[in-house]
Amino acid sequence: MKIMMFAHDGSLNRGCEAIVRSSTDIIKEKVKEAEVYLASGRPETDKKITKLDGILDGSNSIIKKYSYDWWISSLKVKFFNDESYSFGKIHHNIIKHIDDMDVYLSIGGDNYCYGEQPGWYEIDRRVKSKGKRLVLWGCSIGEEDMSERKLEDLKLFDLILARETITYKMLKSKGLNNVKLCADPAFTMEKEELELPEGWQVGNTVGLNFSPLVWNRNKNSKTAVRDLINHILNTTDMTIALTPHVIDEGNNDYEVLYKFYEEFKNTGRVIILPDHLNAIQYKGYIARMRFFIGARTHATIAAYSNYVPTMVLGYSVKSKGIARDLFGEEKLVLGIEEISNSKKLKNAFDEMIAEEEGLRQKLQQSIPKIRRMSYKSVEYLHELVR
Repeated sequence: MKIMMFAHDGSLNRGCEAIVRSSTDIIKEKVKEAEVYLASGRPETDKKITKLDGILDGSNSIIKKYSYDWWISSLKVKFFNDESYSFGKIHHNIIKHIDDMDVYLSIGGDNYCYGEQPGWYEIDRRVKSKGKRLVLWGCSIGEEDMSERKLEDLKLFDLILARETITYKMLKSKGLNNVKLCADPAFTMEKEELELPEGWQVGNTVGLNFSPLVWNRNKNSKTAVRDLINHILNTTDMTIALTPHVIDEGNNDYEVLYKFYEEFKNTGRVIILPDHLNAIQYKGYIARMRFFIGARTHATIAAYSNYVPTMVLGYSVKSKGIARDLFGEEKLVLGIEEISNSKKLKNAFDEMIAEEEGLRQKLQQSIPKIRRMSYKSVEYLHELVR
């Protein structure tokens, strides 16, 4: 059985890397005959994922102005409002493999949280027109993200695997009967423990991840996070390890975190992890932290899955849904409007400190169940294709 993962733009986002890496591992572990291929927008960034059977160029093709394809595309859009020809050409690098594959896995996770995706819709339509299996793998989608066009696309899928309960219930409420509940595959991902950097306090280091994505959505959040750093330095003796998890041009955690590092490095208690580590290496550091504060979902999954009490600077349904499935409530998840409130950040941190042991015990109880839910995705996939 040949499986093609698509809707992946490269592994400079270590969360995307974590999805590909962990999904490949659990599929190959449970489906012995599976060959797993990845169509990547930037295949050169994925070479570190060695268990894949192939990494293919899934980047967009450019339709040159005044070319034959440009004229056909323009005429179809102008006179028939038909974008299918143009998107077929743009995504040719993904579409051309359909005949060679048995299953297409759309793996973006939260791709459907960011408006309409007509390019993905066209790929989905063509996969099904060839009679191949189509699976939306480990997704999160908010009620506010839904549209009639998106719902029609979702109906095409043979299987939709929702990675948390909020998304699962919402999709079921829309009348979709092809939805199953699982958990994010990254809960199962291995870790690699590198040497601890200078300044790290064993058993007394708190990780802090912050992202341009959150900052751009709430411009005042950067000031509140600075206030939180001061609060941690003033009220505890912990080291703060600034932890990037996406290192991509225009969306680079390291650039934002390094400004904090420059501001606070003279305290002797603020360090920054390098920007060249892979997903399992970042997880290796996060696993040895006492607490973690994170904006990137897969950085927080790395913490949760190692029983590290975690405070989430959330901005979408995925953060809320994952926390609810772990704790039975949206525990220590601050919404996008809340994270500019310095008092709320400080209070949430103090709550995490006060409930440290209870949080760790709850994670020790719930994580094994969540990992089993991660493996359910492979069971559902296997049932679909056998």
